[in-house]
Amino acid sequence: MDYKQYIAEKLQIEGVSAEEIASFITATPSQDMGDYALPCFRFAKALRKAPVIIAQELASSFATDDTITEVKAVNGYLNFTVNRAGFTLKTIQTVLNEGEKYGSSTAGEGKTVCIDYSSINIAKPFHIGHLSTTVLGSSLYKIFNFLGYKAVGINHLGDYGTQFGKLIYAYKAWGDKQTVESEGLKELTRLYVKFHEEAESHPEMEDAARAYFKNIEEGDPEALELFNWFKSLTLAETEKIYDLLNVKFDSYAGESFYNDKMQPVIDELKQKNLLTESEGAMVVDLAEYDMPPCIILRSDGASLYATRDLAAAFYRKNTYDFDKCLYVVAYQQNLHFKQIFKVLELLGKPWHKDMIHVAYGMVSLEDGSMSTRKGKVVWLEDVIAKCIEKCSAVINEKNPNLENKEKIARDVGVGAVIFGALSNNKIKDIVFSYDRVLNFDGETGPYVQYTAARCSGVLAKSNIDFSSFTLPEKLESCEYDVIAHLASFPSTVSASAEKLEPSFITRYAIELAKLYNKFYFECKILTAENEETVKFRLALTKAVRITLENALALLGISTPERM
Repeated sequence: MDYKQYIAEKLQIEGVSAEEIASFITATPSQDMGDYALPCFRFAKALRKAPVIIAQELASSFATDDTITEVKAVNGYLNFTVNRAGFTLKTIQTVLNEGEKYGSSTAGEGKTVCIDYSSINIAKPFHIGHLSTTVLGSSLYKIFNFLGYKAVGINHLGDYGTQFGKLIYAYKAWGDKQTVESEGLKELTRLYVKFHEEAESHPEMEDAARAYFKNIEEGDPEALELFNWFKSLTLAETEKIYDLLNVKFDSYAGESFYNDKMQPVIDELKQKNLLTESEGAMVVDLAEYDMPPCIILRSDGASLYATRDLAAAFYRKNTYDFDKCLYVVAYQQNLHFKQIFKVLELLGKPWHKDMIHVAYGMVSLEDGSMSTRKGKVVWLEDVIAKCIEKCSAVINEKNPNLENKEKIARDVGVGAVIFGALSNNKIKDIVFSYDRVLNFDGETGPYVQYTAARCSGVLAKSNIDFSSFTLPEKLESCEYDVIAHLASFPSTVSASAEKLEPSFITRYAIELAKLYNKFYFECKILTAENEETVKFRLALTKAVRITLENALALLGISTPERM
């Protein structure tokens, strides 16, 4: 049951809809205050009364029943207590019946969400800086699918630009096929770095690189063959990392895909008199909106990121007819997306309002920042491998006879990386720490995975059929805390989609793990005083296991049975 909606529909507040009332209702911070609270200051202006008086009047007029057993006015808040017996039974039964679908909904049925994430650069390192966009976008993809939407995952590859001319120059000058084939991206990065080192004293190399890129644009067979080779090498290596991180895409259409799709956008900008000349370049003047001009064509006629992003926006709307189009890109690109969205608005596209920049903070290691041009790079593959190695060492020390040790070390190590990146509000910068993300006792992925494995261990030790469980005579407060948190999972998933915040789910999982562990240590499960209590606590344990597994799956994390 949606208790918030139930309460809202029973309340009668002049000029306020039930949906609006429900949105104001929150869970109380402690059981002593009931289960749900409505802050009445929200209605003080409309009703022209003090919040305390509003709360008292609403409390006196609200008829309690078998669902809501008590209503109290407390300091301008209206506190509601639900029928805890019915609530408890309904919650556990719902989780057990729905299983892997618990928390899902059909709210997005018939709607499409395009999500642009990861968007790596061809022939450049897949480094720690790509972690946030990759796992944040992947989690949103899973969340929206879980809520019934058709999510379209797009890897907008960086496969266009002068850097490819630089790479061709470097390969022809200092590279060889055998080394590139064996070393892959690391060798291509070495060549790219060498180009920039040499170009400092030989600036004419920059002109040669531009000429090589022009060859790619004009379809020169040799240039295209090298470009496509670099691209296939990159995708083959990065696919291994995507597989480890449980990341999927529906489209790999990169910048080069839009090379022949830009002209119609440029033509429409001209037709609507939005293009003006500025120092030889063609731009959309955005001074009226306190933004610098959006450059569409450089003075030499070359396109830019903005041109290709506009073409991509048109293509995605025409191809997918999206309800939302999300761009999971670092906050440094805030201005770029404001410009793109404003240009679409000026073009008269009503769907400009459905374009959303999901900005996130930067990721760095404790020893500082990175620069591909200078060769200072932290490869994401190495970060993941190190976490798996550290997990393997912990398992060998604490549980050397564990079956499938390698797989569990991989699941926990990868889970630690993902959970660590999604633990905080997405806009915050992250300093990645191996010791912190791999802490089995802290607020981490391994802690949640270990709690889920603990649930599996309890269930494996019992041969009692708990499918027909009943409530014990007395419900302990630590049991009810777990129940109340289990019941809030569906609303947490919905809120994470609405706010585009997978961190809501990481925090939910941490709290559920904490509450279950408190219950585990305070209440006997398999040796409880009677069989009915054993059955109830086993059912509760199973519900926690299901919910933790569902939460972790939405983050892209596996849940081991043993650890």
